[in-house]
Amino acid sequence: MSLLVYRNYIKPFLDRTLAIALLVVSAPIMAGVALLIYMCMGRPVLFCQRRPGKDGKIFTIYKFRTMTDERDEKGRLLPDDKRLKGVGKLIRALSLDELPQLFNVLKGEMSFVGPRPLLEEYLPLYNARQRRRHDVLPGITGWAQVNGRNAISWEEKFEYDLWYVEHQSFALDLKIVWLTLLKVLKREGISQTGEATMEKFKGSR
Repeated sequence: MSLLVYRNYIKPFLDRTLAIALLVVSAPIMAGVALLIYMCMGRPVLFCQRRPGKDGKIFTIYKFRTMTDERDEKGRLLPDDKRLKGVGKLIRALSLDELPQLFNVLKGEMSFVGPRPLLEEYLPLYNARQRRRHDVLPGITGWAQVNGRNAISWEEKFEYDLWYVEHQSFALDLKIVWLTLLKVLKREGISQTGEATMEKFKGSR
């Protein structure tokens, strides 16, 4: 199987087929998570945000909301680590917040495996090599996620992403999916020390 055939035909077919199956199976879980968020944090239940995908094309990513809207006395949102607690922390620890991204996979905006879609504001900060992470569809999980997730530096994360872009294959994707399941069960690498997830990227030196 050539990489071109796998990337352009087989992988999209597998992505959409598996997304449909998982949406059916996980529907009760998603309904339960949505109800729990609504009861504990109110609306909105979903967190929607613009993210750059393949070739830098912007799409809207869907996730379950995990943070409250708590603000300080001046009306400014509290830091992420102060707003991530209780139900939201549990949902993120179990990676249940990622389930709505199955709709992104179904729409062809994401894959199950690929570099994670980052913030739109990071686009002008990438160097030429780092921009190559957009040569493939972004993923729900990726090589960086199974090699440290949010507990590694940005430079390490980008190197893992680029290694995946250069070595993408069916066997590698299967390995990443399996390692992701193990990571979720062990709850490893969810955040950096002192951060709810990971500090913002400010460009490489």
